[in-house]
Amino acid sequence: MLGIRLEPDLEKRLEKLAKETGHSKSYHANLAIRQYLEDLEDPGVGIAALERNESRTTLDNLEREICDDSQRKR
Repeated sequence: MLGIRLEPDLEKRLEKLAKETGHSKSYHANLAIRQYLEDLEDPGVGIAALERNESRTTLDNLEREICDDSQRKR
């Protein structure tokens, strides 16, 4: 359980979003915190892989592999 105090403007925006989507403020806060933590953790995962000297690939190669896999499934 976590209790936090939000800035008044942020609280109003969160309340508006909750009403518009039909989800609770806690639901949206959970999503936002999860995304924030994942964004912070991602570079650490990459750095750890580099330190372990794991294999690497370029974005171009990765995109090619994905395209090849999707075409084989057809």
